[in-house]
Amino acid sequence: MPHFLRDKLSGLGIVLPAVSPPKGVYVPAVRSGRLVQVSGQVPMVGGELVATGRVGAEVTPDQARELSRQCGLAALVALDSAAGRATSFRVLKVVGYVASAERFLGQERVVDGASELFLTILGDAGGHARSVVGVGRLPLGAPVEIEVLFEVDD
Repeated sequence: MPHFLRDKLSGLGIVLPAVSPPKGVYVPAVRSGRLVQVSGQVPMVGGELVATGRVGAEVTPDQARELSRQCGLAALVALDSAAGRATSFRVLKVVGYVASAERFLGQERVVDGASELFLTILGDAGGHARSVVGVGRLPLGAPVEIEVLFEVDD
């Protein structure tokens, strides 16, 4: 990870989680030229899911927003594993999936947790296009999943 980013994270008191091993047959991130596609990240610590359930039922929207932020941190770790010598990067697109209770309609506020994290850490380079989708269930019973497309420079 570039030194500027490590310094920024340290100054904000943000600690990146360790890379969580995939729970299926895929890699955390793939680089093609200047693009790095990060696989969907669920809120894991030490390789284990920290919360399960649907937002608006078993998980509150505020909890889910924080879990979305945690997914964003995991995406930065996955980026680092694929970006190699990258000296700078920007967020191009975020896709957020929110496991939603039947009447829950605040999916965009949940995914704001990841979006705000990227803006806080990267400033203008954290601004991005975004899609948010409410779903009935996510893998492992996760409340939220975030995937990110980054552009990097060496």
